[in-house]
Amino acid sequence: MSSLLKVTDLVVSYGGIEALKGISFEVGQGQIVTLIGANGAGKSTTLRTIAGLVPHKEGRIYYEGRDITDLNTQKIVESGIALVPEGRRVFANLTVLENLRIGAYLRKDKGLIEEDIQYVYDLFPRLRERSWQLAGTLSGGEQQMLAVGRAVMTRPKVIMMDEPSLGLAPLVVRDIFSIIQTLKDTGMTVLLIEQNANAALHACDFAYVLETGKITLSGTGEELLASEAIQEAYLGKSGR
Repeated sequence: MSSLLKVTDLVVSYGGIEALKGISFEVGQGQIVTLIGANGAGKSTTLRTIAGLVPHKEGRIYYEGRDITDLNTQKIVESGIALVPEGRRVFANLTVLENLRIGAYLRKDKGLIEEDIQYVYDLFPRLRERSWQLAGTLSGGEQQMLAVGRAVMTRPKVIMMDEPSLGLAPLVVRDIFSIIQTLKDTGMTVLLIEQNANAALHACDFAYVLETGKITLSGTGEELLASEAIQEAYLGKSGR
């Protein structure tokens, strides 16, 4: 399978402390790839650097074979990479529909935007029901759906998700992972970071383990689920 996104020897520092210490990984076209690791391992930093939100010190990022390392965030979004940030960050004082329209603000194909809003509503029927509701009044699960829907409105080829299940009830978590699978089924590529290692490894095609800024292990979701080291470190108390 061809590599859609490729990170090579990426180094990122915050105030003299190296958050990422030369990591390399690939995301294949149409795959769900997950990065798992403890808090502070560098997972969010990785996604934010790819999205152009955090400057890098060394290394390169390639997308569709093109070097995008030094592009700004707007150009990265326009090229087809969207980030669903941790904590959802919807626009609380705007309606669901207004939030979705903001997701499409960089697009030139205005005629297709209405079509895509309906597509998001088909993915998330609850958002259709709450179209005119202020986003700040939605439940946590509905806000997460809206954050994903807003990213889908950019028409991405790669959608990066930062802790999509954080703070959500188990039933809602199941819904979110079902949506991730649906996105994959529609041809989208998903790069996921997730505290719920058990759910992430069951959902993904390939996984990388990040520990204190270094990738220490990689393999298919099945391989890592079967690994004693992974079971002990990530699937003990947190596995469900």
